Amino acid sequence: MLVAFSVAPSGSGEIRRENEDASVHDAVAAAVLVVRDSGLPHQTDSMFTTIEGEWDEVMAVIKDATDAVGKYGSRVSLVLKADIRPGHSGELTGKVERLNQAMEAG
Repeated sequence: MLVAFSVAPSGSGEIRRENEDASVHDAVAAAVLVVRDSGLPHQTDSMFTTIEGEWDEVMAVIKDATDAVGKYGSRVSLVLKADIRPGHSGELTGKVERLNQAMEAG
């Protein structure tokens, strides 16, 4: 499965109180580090991080990334979009490759 997710803090948290200049990018960086440390295939762009794997492992990483962001605020906003296609892997890059092939043929 592929899951694109975006997570951001809001409200005031313990790190925010210690460092009033802390930015959302600090919280997002904490989440992305969790994803990178997971070892699962992933891509991060300006809006979402997409991660590929089995349901339980992907959701566990997203939970851990959300927990990491929670340290930056008293609330967390999480947006998910999933492509659940059992029996398929390599779709993080495979879908883009097929799209590029279709555009070249067209």
